[in-house]
Amino acid sequence: MKFIALFILLSMVPTSKSVYDFKMQSIDGKEVALETYKGKVLLFVNVASKCGLTPQYKDIQALYEKYKGKGLVVLGFPANNFMGQEPGSDKDIKEFCSSKYDVTFPMFSKISVKGSDQHPLYKYLTSKDENGAIDAKVSWNFQKFLVSKSGKVITSFGPQTSVTEADVTKAIEAALAQ
Repeated sequence: MKFIALFILLSMVPTSKSVYDFKMQSIDGKEVALETYKGKVLLFVNVASKCGLTPQYKDIQALYEKYKGKGLVVLGFPANNFMGQEPGSDKDIKEFCSSKYDVTFPMFSKISVKGSDQHPLYKYLTSKDENGAIDAKVSWNFQKFLVSKSGKVITSFGPQTSVTEADVTKAIEAALAQ
């Protein structure tokens, strides 16, 4: 009887949140449950087409190509939060990314990554109260969040940090080795 009561109590304790709890809209308008990526290491990047950092798309795509066979998925989230640097429609953004940078990693519909209309996914990624790991305000376009195979935030890299830097590749390789 005590075992049953303990089981009931434990089953009532909420499980900790992960990125797998979110459903997002792809850049093509289809709903994507992030649990689709369970067991993969994820790199979330808020992107913009008219930013001085936009050439990072090239290195991000190269990183994706290098590690996708080992279990890395890059997820691009266009955002117009910084000086209107992502003004286009999803169709415009998709065309720009594929024609200019040959982007093949998953891209999602434009969202807000900060402010009063911040998307719940980015509330989770940026708040230690939500993710249990880090507080990491999105300071500009191309902020990166590394997430483990279990859907938990590991760390964040600032907008100026290139994915080619040793700290980034070391963190990705460590996450892939888990």
